[in-house]
Amino acid sequence: MATGLPAQTIGEEAELDRLQARAEESMANGDAEGAAMSMGRAALMAQQLGKRFGTQPTALVYRSAESLFRAQEQGYRALALFHRAGGQAPASRGVCHTLRSAHLGLRKAMASLNLDEQTLQALSPAETTRIKQLRTSADDWTTVLASMTADFQCPEPSPSTDHPPD
Repeated sequence: MATGLPAQTIGEEAELDRLQARAEESMANGDAEGAAMSMGRAALMAQQLGKRFGTQPTALVYRSAESLFRAQEQGYRALALFHRAGGQAPASRGVCHTLRSAHLGLRKAMASLNLDEQTLQALSPAETTRIKQLRTSADDWTTVLASMTADFQCPEPSPSTDHPPD
């Protein structure tokens, strides 16, 4: 990291972790809207870090995190909308649309987490660990979103017609 910002970046990484923990805590307290807000903030911070590192391999870590965090934000938002609408299946079109956006964002995150070997070797051990954590989280969210789709009785997203957002 020849950017002259390592201490600041470490603090921002800690803030990313804190925001993720805050989202999980919000969900444990039944506050899906609070969880969505925390993940939205984490996504914004990851986006800013990705821009700061430009074309360096480190930027890919943050761009991947941003995609995953946006998908999680949409998933939490869909849950909040579902509960606000009474929590009865089938969910409204708006809830299903928000959930579909989460699926698309997750698909984008999964694609961005598949880094080639050369890029992986250019990452620091801490960045490699973060990529592994992001992959694990993305795998978990694949199950979460599939479960929400079934529980809310939303139509399954179609891989042939849906494309990840840019």
